Amino acid sequence: MDENPIHFYDDDGTEVNPDLIAKPSLCTSCAKDDDPDEEPLCTLNRFDQQDEEDFQCEAYVPKTD
Repeated sequence: MDENPIHFYDDDGTEVNPDLIAKPSLCTSCAKDDDPDEEPLCTLNRFDQQDEEDFQCEAYVPKTD
């Protein structure tokens, strides 16, 4: 079974493997990290900013202990 049923494509129509998109430290400290409902949007945000020097996320919610 496909672990990632949602497929992503770049502007040229090339399929993008979400596992190869780096996850910034901001993402790992977010309460939405590893939430399957948020994963598609998070992946698209990371993909869109992968060549940017500073990663920004308007949906970021810090994890609480």
